[in-house]
Amino acid sequence: MDRALGRGGSADAVFARMVNSYINNLHQITENSSSNQVDHPENNNKADPFLQNSSSNSQLSQPMISEAWETLRLSLVNFHGVPVGTIAALDTSDEKLNYDQVFVRDFVPSALAFLMSKEHDNIVKNFLEMTLLLQSREKFIDRFRLSAGVMPASFKVKREPGKNRESMDPDFGGCAIGRVAPVDSGFWWIILLRAYTKSTGDNSLADSAECQEGMRLILTLCLSEGFDTFPTLLCADGCCMIDRRMGLYGYPIEIQALFYMALRCALHLLKEDKEGKKFRERIVRRLNALNFHLRSYFWLDLKQLNDVYRYKTEEYSHTAVNKFNVMPDSLPDWIFDFMPRRGGYFIGNVSPARMDFRWFCLGNCIAILSCLATSKQSNAIMDLIESRWDALIGEMPAKICYPALENHEWRITTGCDPKNTRWSYHNGGSWPVLLWLLTAASIKTGRPHIAKRALDIAETRLLKDNWPEYYDGKHGRYIGKQARKCQTWSVAGYLVARMMLDDPSHLRMVTFDGDKLLRPQHRRSNSW
Repeated sequence: MDRALGRGGSADAVFARMVNSYINNLHQITENSSSNQVDHPENNNKADPFLQNSSSNSQLSQPMISEAWETLRLSLVNFHGVPVGTIAALDTSDEKLNYDQVFVRDFVPSALAFLMSKEHDNIVKNFLEMTLLLQSREKFIDRFRLSAGVMPASFKVKREPGKNRESMDPDFGGCAIGRVAPVDSGFWWIILLRAYTKSTGDNSLADSAECQEGMRLILTLCLSEGFDTFPTLLCADGCCMIDRRMGLYGYPIEIQALFYMALRCALHLLKEDKEGKKFRERIVRRLNALNFHLRSYFWLDLKQLNDVYRYKTEEYSHTAVNKFNVMPDSLPDWIFDFMPRRGGYFIGNVSPARMDFRWFCLGNCIAILSCLATSKQSNAIMDLIESRWDALIGEMPAKICYPALENHEWRITTGCDPKNTRWSYHNGGSWPVLLWLLTAASIKTGRPHIAKRALDIAETRLLKDNWPEYYDGKHGRYIGKQARKCQTWSVAGYLVARMMLDDPSHLRMVTFDGDKLLRPQHRRSNSW
């Protein structure tokens, strides 16, 4: 077991002993799951009252949802007989590549579905503990050692033919396309830990010494101070859901929004001990700086677009209006037609002499859920979605980004990536997994009709098309040319969206107590 799991040396022997202890604990949990009621909110008065009072909807018996649940259960991955996650895709029609692994970001919608079902809490707990254990491994890419806080992008359970032995093989970016370590995995892990705690009322996992240390390692990595003058995180291309070169280098909105939300979650999870208080103080300072920076410089509506259009350049001193020296001539032609009179959004990136004006769905939805966006900004984002429905939703929700890169810009920005041709994959493709984020944002802003309309569209095709990974075309009309079928997070994203729309109290897992009630009055933004 030691040789299978480690690379040799005393550090790996320690890791192997940790794994053996963890496996014994997993089996103990499994054996006692029928009698152990700690993880169930109906038997724990610490659970969120909104979640405690939620009830299943009759729609859960519908054929499509039944098929989705069957597929999700088939995707479960076991380690020593205990479920620890869900495989990326069940499609066996082609070479598996890394689709036979458990990805941290991919598992999040699966985990939320399990938590909402009130039947599979232990799977989520097992996953959180296993990834935390893998974080403790020594991490090398070639001869370079990664920070202790880096969470794995994915892991695979390896089984030796003819031998009754299993080992865990994590990937921290050393096998990834482009060899990029995941920045988002640690953020998703913290967000999921909070969702688990919120749903079950079980604080023992988050309060454990191991979880507290794991959070502190992640926070140490992303709260470190250096040469950067911005509170945002400087990131490479390929470090998040858009895991190929797509011009995200710099300060991508997806990472900044996830960073903001993870910090807010950490405030709820860190203990009030000496170490916890130190990190809480650092988090509050960073949240205030992030809040100001992103709302001020990443936000774009018609008024702000007109201001950028009239920018003066080469400004110096603290009184400069064009603080990043953005050239007005760099404004793309499409933005003038895309920006409606009412509505707005957080643009993709801001850095010296550069503003990426593309729309990114995940970053904007997370901005709403995390309260990074103000109430007015949140409603302006939903106004934009309604105003530009054909472009952003089309015939399959939802566009990962808009618009697509084409021609010479595509060649330069993507490095002629054949998978990211226009309106395909990460270059303007439509991803069903984003349904759950769109639904959550719609409910939070009092616009459930947006989520219902998007789900009605998805339900006409997803099951019939066998749950594709993504769709191609300007309106999401075609199954992606290289999309895997039976993609687990497409299944889970749909389930979470449907359950959340049927019972909006589930939104409590991915939002905050200080937010508005779940069913506010319908309102329009004041951005016009």
